[in-house]
Amino acid sequence: MIELKPTFGLNQLLFGMKENNVKSLYGQPNLIFKDEDENVIWVYNELKMRLTFYEEEDLRLGYIICSHSDATLFGYQIIGKSIEELQPMLSKKGINTFEKESFDIQTNFFNEDNWIIFQVEFGEIVKVEMGAVVKNLDEFDWKF
Repeated sequence: MIELKPTFGLNQLLFGMKENNVKSLYGQPNLIFKDEDENVIWVYNELKMRLTFYEEEDLRLGYIICSHSDATLFGYQIIGKSIEELQPMLSKKGINTFEKESFDIQTNFFNEDNWIIFQVEFGEIVKVEMGAVVKNLDEFDWKF
């Protein structure tokens, strides 16, 4: 089971972990590369998970993308569900407001307070993105 934990991370992964902490949990990633901002990206194929270690934050884990079919949020399986199916459960957890952005066949539903994005294609959630939350103007709320 893959449990997404908004503002905290995923399973045992916590925002703020360093590469060696993650490697001790999940082993060597299938792919490592840098993005245009020199952040280090790790990809785990089996887990359908992409992790971003922020270069400007001493390579701390700051962003997680997951599209695994077993991904759950508050115990509820989410990949393949519609955003409408999720909304009652999210509302009970205090996640009520979303900025909606559409392009081509993709629509993103973004909740800034929890820094979570539900990416929808063909009416179904295909991917979830979560980031570390900023607790004040320039400092992340690291959980590790």
